Amino acid sequence: MATRTQFENSNEIGVFTKLTNAYCLVADNGPDNFYSVFESELYNHIPVIRTSIAGTRIIGRITCGNSNGLLVPNIISDKELQALKDSLPEKVKIKKIEDRLSALGNVIACNDYVALIHPDLDKETEEVIENTLEVEVFRTMVAGNVLSGSYCVLTNLGGLVHPLVKIEELDELSALLQVPLCAGTINRGSDVIAAGLVVNDWCAFCGVDTTSTEISVIENIFRLNEAKGGNGGSGLRFDLMDTY
Repeated sequence: MATRTQFENSNEIGVFTKLTNAYCLVADNGPDNFYSVFESELYNHIPVIRTSIAGTRIIGRITCGNSNGLLVPNIISDKELQALKDSLPEKVKIKKIEDRLSALGNVIACNDYVALIHPDLDKETEEVIENTLEVEVFRTMVAGNVLSGSYCVLTNLGGLVHPLVKIEELDELSALLQVPLCAGTINRGSDVIAAGLVVNDWCAFCGVDTTSTEISVIENIFRLNEAKGGNGGSGLRFDLMDTY
């Protein structure tokens, strides 16, 4: 299911949160009711970790991760990095990225198998993404936008992308990712999907302005009404295209 929430007065919850099948990062020093929304849904399945990156709370836009790893910018402090290492599940690798495009959440969209990245990321960065997240990497744009991490949200079961993506591009991306995709919006018409939505294979959180129609699209494309908490659903990846 998809749950509406706010971070203070902001509906851009994807700016302050990073959600995967293995962990959830939330910005430190936020409102207690925001944390309680995530902890009530995720407590029995994955750790909810309060953190900051370089003293900032926009952790959703400057980190990128999946069940296998977490990528952080080189501006992270040693104390913050160590705190994350101590809190993340043991199997999750954490790696600092040395790249001028340091807003990693804006330039990388990924699930546990595939990553779509900004065309101008360094080759060395591409290799780090591939090795840390254990994904196949593709340089691409979404609806003509190089910020694939901003305009695309992926799980192992589906993806929501910029509303102006053409049918041909949607089909190409879907075949590339091997999951069904849908064009849509968040927060009553916003096309910056990742700023207002975080989702894993069994639950989603979105801004309070998200309409019932938008939530219906989210729950359908990510198969949230079918998923069971904590199972990840990764075994369904290769048969999705046959049933879509």
